[in-house]
Amino acid sequence: MKLVRYGARGAEKPGMIDADGALRDLSAHVSDIAGEVLVNLSALKDIDPATLPLVEGNPRYGACVGGTGKFICIGLNYADHAAESGLEVPPEPVIFAKYTSAICGPNDDIIIPRESEKTDWEVELGFVIGKKAKYVSEADAMDHVAGFCLINDVSERSYQIERSGQWSKGKSSDNFGPTGPWLVTPDEVGDFDNLGMWLDVNGERMQDGSSSTMVYRVPFLISYLSQFFTLHPGDIISTGTPPGVGLGFNPPKYLKAGDVVELGIDKLGTQKQTCVNDA
Repeated sequence: MKLVRYGARGAEKPGMIDADGALRDLSAHVSDIAGEVLVNLSALKDIDPATLPLVEGNPRYGACVGGTGKFICIGLNYADHAAESGLEVPPEPVIFAKYTSAICGPNDDIIIPRESEKTDWEVELGFVIGKKAKYVSEADAMDHVAGFCLINDVSERSYQIERSGQWSKGKSSDNFGPTGPWLVTPDEVGDFDNLGMWLDVNGERMQDGSSSTMVYRVPFLISYLSQFFTLHPGDIISTGTPPGVGLGFNPPKYLKAGDVVELGIDKLGTQKQTCVNDA
C-alpha cells in the first residue's frame, strides 16, 4: 500500500494511492495515518482502492504520517558519505534529533533561516514505527515497521558544525524535514537494502547513490535504538545519506532563495521544493 495525507497544513486527510497512481480518499475508514491506525495497517489491506472516492485536482501532500512523537536521525551512516566528509565510520550509530516542528510536506518550500549561509540537502531513506518497540531483537525488528518513506534531511551546516553543542539546532529549522509523499508498506518496497537514491539542485545531479552502502541497516537500527528508549507508532527514523551533499564539494555548494531541489528513492516517490528566505 501507498498511504498519504493530503490537504491544507494542519488539516490533512488520509488517502491511498491506487494502481493507476491516482489519489483516493480514506476518510470514511480512518481519521488519519497516525497512532493506532499504524498499529493495524493490515485492516486497510482488504480495501480495494478503486472503491474509494477519487480526489480531484492536485491537492497538497502533507507529511505521510501524523502524530509523530520522535524524529530520529542517524549520522554518517553511509560509508561513501563518511569518506567525503573526511570522517571515519563510527563504531556505533550517531544519533541526533530532528525536532518535529521541522516536519512538512514533500513539496513544501525549504525555508532558509535568517543569517543562514550554509543550508544543505540530504536525500534519505526513512521508516515509520508501526508498533511499540522496546528491547527489540534484530530478528524481530521488522515487525515494528509500518512503512518506508522519502526524507530530505535539510541541514544548516554552520549551525550544526561551527557553533558548538549538538547537531539538532542545525537540523531542526522550520520545514527542514520534508517527509513523503507516500508511506509505503514493507511488502510493496521489497528489498529496502538496494534502493536507488538521487537528488538534483536546479536540474544538476548532486546525489546518486544507493541504500546498499548503508553501514547500519534498518533492523539493526530498530534494535539498537530500542535498547535506549521506547519507539512508538508514528516515530520517524531517517537513516543517513549517500555522498553528494553540498558540504562535500570543493568549494562547498549551498542553497539560496530560488533554488529548486528535486529528489527521489526507488519505490518511494519524489519530492520537489523551492528555497525561500525566512521572513
